[in-house]
Amino acid sequence: MNLKKLLMVGLSAALLVGLFGLAGCGGGTDEPADEPATETPAEEPAAELEGTIDVQGSDTMLNIGTAWSEAFMDENPMVEVSIQGGGSGTGIAALLNGTVDFAHSSRDIKDEEIADGEARGIDVVEHKVAIDGIAVIVNPANGVEDLTMDQLGQIYRGEITNWKDVGGVDKPIVLLSRDSSSGTYEFFKEAVVGEDNEYAAAAKLLPSTQAIVDEVVANDAGIGYIGLGYLTGDVKVVAIDGVKASVPAAADGSYEISRYLYMYSNGEPTGVMKAYLDWILGPAGQQLVADEGFVPLP
Repeated sequence: MNLKKLLMVGLSAALLVGLFGLAGCGGGTDEPADEPATETPAEEPAAELEGTIDVQGSDTMLNIGTAWSEAFMDENPMVEVSIQGGGSGTGIAALLNGTVDFAHSSRDIKDEEIADGEARGIDVVEHKVAIDGIAVIVNPANGVEDLTMDQLGQIYRGEITNWKDVGGVDKPIVLLSRDSSSGTYEFFKEAVVGEDNEYAAAAKLLPSTQAIVDEVVANDAGIGYIGLGYLTGDVKVVAIDGVKASVPAAADGSYEISRYLYMYSNGEPTGVMKAYLDWILGPAGQQLVADEGFVPLP
């Protein structure tokens, strides 16, 4: 082979070696160069819930409201929840006056109350939080076991005034009722007495559910009505149309004198108020509903 061919072969070989060398250097695409490791930023802990919540209203809901507030404050020590009774009407009036965050109510809010709120710039929002049955109670010494809904209405309208007229002893009936600020008074009037009728003038209007229980225990001629959460072994539940007030009967709708329990707010709750309402509607809050003798929401 002559020199010229040798030089050409050598030059070709050198070019091939150079190309292979470049392919093996950094900048190739087979394996990217290692990048410095970056740390995943740690999640910041959730801010502790804090604030105050004022609640007023239904005496029926006073016990369950107190149980809710105490359990919620145990879980959230920077939150203070204040619970007051006084009746559903009192609580709704306080909400419309802007002096409370929530109103407890054992009755539906009235159209005129909603209109009053609108006139004041209050946007009333309703929240169902539990179910209740209204138990009709008498003294255990009373022999009457069952009344029809019609008989119960006649008793509370003052049309039946003696126990002998409904299968009991010859003794005047002592009518016991909540006062007119009570949501239970309003609900019972609509469901039993009749929306267009009035309670008998002889009815004793008592300031609390517990007062009705105490009076029935002390008077064997008394008859009253209370929420399920206040039932004790000291009184006897009278069946209405063959069904006694109970948690199962209120839950399945077989007991006619049943109702929702409500919390009303000015607008949709936010912040600590929303957290409290969400907790009440959650497993812990609804378990307390059952523990207090009421009916959890479905």
